[in-house]
Amino acid sequence: MDATFGNAFAGRRVLVTGHTGFKGSWLCQWLLQLGAVVRGYALQPPTTPSLFDALGLSDRLQDVRADVRDAAALRKHVDEFQPEFVFHLAA
Repeated sequence: MDATFGNAFAGRRVLVTGHTGFKGSWLCQWLLQLGAVVRGYALQPPTTPSLFDALGLSDRLQDVRADVRDAAALRKHVDEFQPEFVFHLAA
């Protein structure tokens, strides 16, 4: 996708919480198409089959399986990844 959103996400680090859910999976797919470097942070996909698995996202982004309620673990991943954008979709 050339120059979509003025390449605002191209090469940018983006953290998406809830990336294994339906909306999070679509958001990750879109961000990857825009050239973002995506790290997802969520529990296991909530359904079988899941959109996350159908899109093959685990092979195309940094897939972290953890609970956002664990503040210390979440902080560690945020500090390590240094995201430029955060989309918080975890419930």
